[in-house]
Amino acid sequence: MNRQTFWQRVKQLFAPVLVALAAGAKWFVVLFKVGWPFFKMAGLMFISLWVYAQAFGWRFAAGFIVLLFVHESGHLLAARMVGLKVGLPVFIPFMGALIALKEAPRNAWIESIVGIGGPILGSLGALGVAACYSFTGNPIFLALGYTGFFLNLFNLIPIVPLDGGRIVSAISPWLWVVGLVILVPYLFLYVHGPFIFIPLLIVITSIPRVLALFRRRTPEQMRYFECTAVQRLVMAVLYFGLLASLYLGMGYLKRLMGSESF
Repeated sequence: MNRQTFWQRVKQLFAPVLVALAAGAKWFVVLFKVGWPFFKMAGLMFISLWVYAQAFGWRFAAGFIVLLFVHESGHLLAARMVGLKVGLPVFIPFMGALIALKEAPRNAWIESIVGIGGPILGSLGALGVAACYSFTGNPIFLALGYTGFFLNLFNLIPIVPLDGGRIVSAISPWLWVVGLVILVPYLFLYVHGPFIFIPLLIVITSIPRVLALFRRRTPEQMRYFECTAVQRLVMAVLYFGLLASLYLGMGYLKRLMGSESF
């Protein structure tokens, strides 16, 4: 057998194997691209679950993660409803969770829809958890419901990067100034210890956008905030109605919690 014949037989023998390996590698890359966001979300979710469990116990931590997921799912559904590309929720221990928009909203109305989607669905999720107390009598559902109401209410503070800041961009961006006035006293009066970095980070990241209100805006920036009177009215009713509902809900659950022993 000469050398040329030998290599021809080698090629005939291994060519199908190489083709199969190449096809398998191609499918692996495709599956990795499709599955990686789900694996990443699940991995960060379990890391957050473990961290919260060390502080609050496994049962409360599991319920808390579910509430965060429901809240972020509201943003995700709202973003897809208005045609925006968005990634899956990303969980960050002691920072909550977030979704990453892969494209910027075209105007303040779209931004407000994406912003309010999370608090609406998140509040309904917290209400559902609190309602479980009526059927089980387990006070942990009261604690989770109260926590869910509080988190959604806190998120409605009208300042970017919180949901409230994105929502009021369709009502009046000048409400960002009100949000800053609300959040700074909260920062120094009610938050202590290591958790102080959360509102402090929010204040720091919000300052540039608040200061921009006092500068002369370009026509493109002006058009971004243009909404119809009906759009402003609809978003104002949803926003302030949700604020009032969450405040009243927290008060009711607090009274129930006062009658329970934890």
